[in-house]
Amino acid sequence: MTTQYSPLGQRLILLGMILFMIGLLTGFVSGTFENPRMGISAHLEGLMNGTFLAVLGLFWHRLALSPRASLIAFWLVVYAAFGNWLGVLLGGLWGAGASVMPIAAKGLTGTPIQEGIIGFLLISISVTMVLGVAMIIWGLWRAKNQG
Repeated sequence: MTTQYSPLGQRLILLGMILFMIGLLTGFVSGTFENPRMGISAHLEGLMNGTFLAVLGLFWHRLALSPRASLIAFWLVVYAAFGNWLGVLLGGLWGAGASVMPIAAKGLTGTPIQEGIIGFLLISISVTMVLGVAMIIWGLWRAKNQG
């Protein structure tokens, strides 16, 4: 089968659909979490970030980025999408996360290690997602100006 999509674009579509499925499955069990509200948030993060990755894959071949920059942007957004789901999922499972998500965590605080893991994931994904999206915007901008 031939396709117009780049290999990284095809991978983004696949990873996006995998994360979307993980989000769907998370929805089935979110009510059993220590904090069901964060379980629903993890469900929605999987759906939204999975959709985001799949949509990115559809136009990835249009980015005017060097192969190295394209690979860096790819891994930044993939890490951020999956890390976002995982951080919120762990908060819901553990009944933790008040240090970084006080409203969603409803004041539930985990052990220092749990809070550290959740905090690391959610703070690092904030930075990586902003950098990855900035690189994608730059690649779209350059493509617009080249064509």
